Amino acid sequence: MTTQGITEDDIANYLIHTPGFFERQAQLLASIQLTSPHGQRAVSLQERQMEMLRDKIKGLERRIIEMIRHGQENEAIADRLHQWVHTVLLAHEDTTLADVLLNALRDRFLIPVAAVRLWSTENHPLHAHLKDLPCTQDVSDDVRSFAGSLTHPYCGINSNFEAAKWLDDAHTVTSLAMIPLRHEGECFGLLVLGSPDPTRYTAEMGVEFLEQVGQLTSAALARLRA
Repeated sequence: MTTQGITEDDIANYLIHTPGFFERQAQLLASIQLTSPHGQRAVSLQERQMEMLRDKIKGLERRIIEMIRHGQENEAIADRLHQWVHTVLLAHEDTTLADVLLNALRDRFLIPVAAVRLWSTENHPLHAHLKDLPCTQDVSDDVRSFAGSLTHPYCGINSNFEAAKWLDDAHTVTSLAMIPLRHEGECFGLLVLGSPDPTRYTAEMGVEFLEQVGQLTSAALARLRA
């Protein structure tokens, strides 16, 4: 709107830079009427400001509640991660280490199915005892190449991946997380998490937690390459 060349911006700018205006025109401040957002009734400027402040406070309260909820969820995840690591650290037998790790992972984080495959274990002193374990069964060059190419965990729909066939009830798995295992810069395995829920692992989800799981799994299973 423009009245005799004066715009609303001009008026707003004048009021911002003339703080004494409403002190000199106190009756004007008291008489200003605005439309309430909670109906069509007219309210005073002071009442409208109070409504705006109440709405702002409610918004801040919702944000605080959301932050508290996220904090509680993060604390619960950290506690489950601690319990999982504690269980893995107590597993001293190399021949049962992978099973202990997977069972605890499934139990602590309610993962329906999980599997892991390792390669380059032929130099381990107990290779003769390890070679028949599920985690040391042969994998194709394609799987090794795929795992080595991953810079971050893969999360998404199960597009008939070869690694998905390692999982129990593989035909029911619709979404996957595939996490490369590395030690001293070399990829030596792949951890696979599966779910019949297509929304459990998606391309849009954050992978920071999965990367931590991959790092801890790599550290635990690296001793099977010795």
